[in-house]
Amino acid sequence: MADRKPFLLRVDGDLLGALQRWAAADLRSLNGQIEFLLRRALVNSGHRPPPSTSAAPARARQKKP
Repeated sequence: MADRKPFLLRVDGDLLGALQRWAAADLRSLNGQIEFLLRRALVNSGHRPPPSTSAAPARARQKKP
């Protein structure tokens, strides 16, 4: 896992409230929600490749005789 580095983020109170409600609805912490949104924005803008969807290789299906 990458090193996590804290930093201060100043946001408007209304924006913070909306993010907190959204995080609660998605069952995430506020920090987790902000990280999720930043990662998604980077992928959508082409500044970061999408994460791999599978950690383990898919198993080949065996044909039934």
